[in-house]
Formats: sequence, structure tokens, C-alpha cells
Amino acid sequence: MRIIAGEFRRRVLLSPPDDKTTRPIPDRVKESVFSILRGHFEGATVFDGFAGTGAIGLEAVSRGASKCLLVEQDRAMARLLTQNVENLGAGDRCEVLTADALGPGALARAPRPLHLAFLDPPYPMTRDPLGRRRIMAQLAALVDLLDPEGFAVLRTPWPLFDQPEPEDAAADDEPRPRKGRKPTGNTPVDEEPEDEEEEWFEPDEVEKLIEESGAEQPPPAGAPAPPLKRHRPIADLALPNAAGPETHLYRGMAVHLYAKKRAGEG
Repeated sequence: MRIIAGEFRRRVLLSPPDDKTTRPIPDRVKESVFSILRGHFEGATVFDGFAGTGAIGLEAVSRGASKCLLVEQDRAMARLLTQNVENLGAGDRCEVLTADALGPGALARAPRPLHLAFLDPPYPMTRDPLGRRRIMAQLAALVDLLDPEGFAVLRTPWPLFDQPEPEDAAADDEPRPRKGRKPTGNTPVDEEPEDEEEEWFEPDEVEKLIEESGAEQPPPAGAPAPPLKRHRPIADLALPNAAGPETHLYRGMAVHLYAKKRAGEG
């Protein structure tokens, strides 16, 4: 993992020995997101939730952000994150907080006014209905802190499904997950636009999509195949106090951008 541009360009960040602790954002996806937000970093105040190695927050500081709160709950990862901040000599602009990124303490320490907020929660949390409600509630609270020109950014797996339901809990007449139309404002990346006509995923297609998005790991060699389970698609990630989301699709993931809703907007 490295810094792509700015003051710390090409500096390498310390990373854990495996990807079990964090799911780092690929460089090409990070570059795409930061290109979308070009012009929003100089002097910016930043909140980086689920900061991991600091790849997002430190990239923002490298590009000119004046203050960044990096929130990481895992203590070992927070120590590594602190070392990355120190190695870059960015301690005067960065604060590392060892806490729950979705908790009130993190929100209380967020810079004010806030210009950019990033949330990159673990994928299993986004698929769990309760976890997703917590994510969206904190995202809404961060949007409330944004200045009028600020943005909040959420990364999720794509396609985004709920956790698998037991077979006996799904009604026989329940519709299969479908290839829904992309929400208004979506900007697909590296993918061809889908037809406007809705199509339905066959069960084997659903399992393939889940596997490609990293939702489930394939069973060990020789293990019996698990029973086919239904997955409920999640289509609406809108917030009542935000304009958006503007969703950018990448292979296996999506980045959702939100702006503060202006007076008079529906």
C-alpha cells in the first residue's frame, strides 16, 4: 500500500502481514475516487472511519488536507497506523483515535466544520441488517457535520446482499434477487451499462456474484457443497439528510458519494 500523489507521493505504508485485519482499497479505485474529489483536499478537514493503515486519510493529507481524524478500533492496527503517521512526519495534521468508528466518541472528535468523511466498514458489517443500520446512522450524522461543499464517501461490496437466509425461511413465492436498475446518478466504472429492462438472476448466478464480490469464501477442497440460499438485494442506500448517493461501480465493490442536502431539496 502506498501514497499515490502529493507531498508523500510513492511513500510506502506499513501494512499487516495478511489481509484478514483489513481490506485495503486498490490503488486504481483510490485514484479514481480521489480524482472525482479533485479540488477538495487543499486545507480540508477529514474524517477517516475504519482507517486501517491510513491509506485514505493519509492520501488526503498528502494532497493538502490540513486536519484528519483517523479512527481505528483494532489496537494492533491502530499502533501500525500511528507508526505510518509518524513515518510520514504528519503528526501535526493527523490524530489517531482508537475507537469504534460508528460510536459517539468518534463523532465527537470529528473535525468541525467537516469537509470530507470516509467510511470503509468491513464487508460483513454492510451485509448485516443491524450493522448496516449503524453504518447509515453514523453516515447521516457525519453528513450533518459537513460544510456546504463537503462530501461523505462510503465503500461497500457490490452487488450488495443481505446475509444468506435459511432455505426454510424463504417463501416459495418470494421473487429471486434481480438485476435492478442502478440508482439515479450512478456512474459505472469498468462496466458496461445494463439494459433498462429488468432481468432476474438465476440461483447459480447469485452464488457466482456473491463469490466474485467476496461475500462468501468457497468451501475447502472436498467439502460438500452448501445448500443454495436466497439473498435479498439491497437497493436503497439513500439518506434523508443527504443528496445522493452517486454510486461508482468497480469490480466487486462500489463507492457511494453523498453531499449535504440543500434547503429546498426534496
